[in-house]
Amino acid sequence: MVVPVFAVVVTGLFAGLFFAFSVAVMPGMRRSGDRAMVEVMQGVNVAILNPFFAVVFIGAPVAVLACAVLYASVGAMGAAAWSVAALVCLVVAVLVTFTVNVPRNNALEEAGVAERIADPAAVRAAFEPVWVRWNHVRTLVSVLALVGVVIAVGLR
Repeated sequence: MVVPVFAVVVTGLFAGLFFAFSVAVMPGMRRSGDRAMVEVMQGVNVAILNPFFAVVFIGAPVAVLACAVLYASVGAMGAAAWSVAALVCLVVAVLVTFTVNVPRNNALEEAGVAERIADPAAVRAAFEPVWVRWNHVRTLVSVLALVGVVIAVGLR
């Protein structure tokens, strides 16, 4: 039962991170000036690269995959199927992260130190709308992943 509980916890944290950005962090930054928004997001992009984030971001898909394998190995095919569905959702969130959000984060970094950016409004406009839209996608699919993992645990 350790692996399924771990899967639920890390998938919940995975979904919660994106949810927090969708409902609080980015709406809060939307209220700030262009330069401040760029500076804060640059700081967030550095701060998030830490072991706790890595355990959640890597641990959730790995733990859910482990659940699918464990459930299938004992013939709990309903639970295995829900775990696979959850895994697909997590993979979508990871793919969106690496194909949409990270490239925009990198572009913010490449813009340079916020106080030296000549046109922070243009940097923000190239970053924020697309980043936020796709973060909502990550939020939705990761919440669906959490639902799938919880249903799998309930079926087991």
